Amino acid sequence: MNGHWIAVAAAEHVRRGLSGGFMQVCHGKGAPLRRIKPGDHVVYYSPTARFGGLDRLQAFTAIGAVREGEPYRADMGNGFQPFRRDVDWLEAQEAPIRPLLDRLHLTVGRRNWGYQLRFGLLGVEAHDFEIIASAMSAHAVNADSL
Repeated sequence: MNGHWIAVAAAEHVRRGLSGGFMQVCHGKGAPLRRIKPGDHVVYYSPTARFGGLDRLQAFTAIGAVREGEPYRADMGNGFQPFRRDVDWLEAQEAPIRPLLDRLHLTVGRRNWGYQLRFGLLGVEAHDFEIIASAMSAHAVNADSL
């Protein structure tokens, strides 16, 4: 059975992963990525558009399925070598989280719903993942993606 995950990153960082076919979490740490398995589904939540910015976005910004393989290091220069996993990203639209708060098991009835997203990677129920995927109008580029 596939796992379902919410990863958290600023939208500008998510876009880099979309264009390169990869994901990174928790400032490039490897341990969180080792929890994710090939075939698992991942969706990115972006609290802001820019890293460190005050510009609230609070939207789901990317969705896909993790490819075969293990986490690996990438050289981004200046000694920064974050861990990544390859992802088959789906065609999707950004979807704000606020209209979904009363439908997601993760957030329903929680005044401080964003607190649990502060950890950077969070396992979620298939129910929540399906609601998010629907809100994003996500559809597979190939039949095996989701």
